Amino acid sequence: MAKQLPYATMHEVFTRFRETEAEPKGELEHVNAYTLVVAVALSAQATDAGVNKATRELFKVADTPEKMLALGEEALIEHIKTIGLFRNKAKNVIKLSRILVEEHGGQVPSSRAALQALPGVGRKTANVVLNMWFRHPAQAVDTHIFRVGNRSGIAPGKDVDAVERAIEDNVPVEFQQHAHHWLILHGRYICVARKPKCGVCPIRDLCQYEDKTE
Repeated sequence: MAKQLPYATMHEVFTRFRETEAEPKGELEHVNAYTLVVAVALSAQATDAGVNKATRELFKVADTPEKMLALGEEALIEHIKTIGLFRNKAKNVIKLSRILVEEHGGQVPSSRAALQALPGVGRKTANVVLNMWFRHPAQAVDTHIFRVGNRSGIAPGKDVDAVERAIEDNVPVEFQQHAHHWLILHGRYICVARKPKCGVCPIRDLCQYEDKTE
């Protein structure tokens, strides 16, 4: 595990990320807060591209919890059967939709605790929704962020909670809103798992990773 980068280096790292892409966006397609919750819940152990392919038609007919309940579990399964763990995910989507209708008036709540109380919604999912929809600087740590954080020294930690805290504690506040998107995209396309593309990395000279590639 790399050591935590000092403040000045962190500021430079995120300045470069911002210069590369000023307004990074999540890649899951959605039309409102509810469809974002569903898309993120479906994305566990699946690719964003695979989820988007399945939900394009789904969200045309079920873009609210009420419409999802009317659609029903079996019809939902038909839409998402190309996604891993689709049966369990369908059950969770129906359950969370019912809770949203019965307890929240059909609206997606804006607290982490209320979001995590929904079936199939963990801390990472809640943080994605808080960040992308409610514009709260929450940090959703996935495998990409965990890898980048530990390799580079941006956010070292033994588990995802430690990495999340390291981001919140050490990333300068002006970069917090987009921090997790910059780190996800960096891990997805440059700092990949097996052969990181260090030759084109914008923070190569600041990164603590010892086994850099050309």
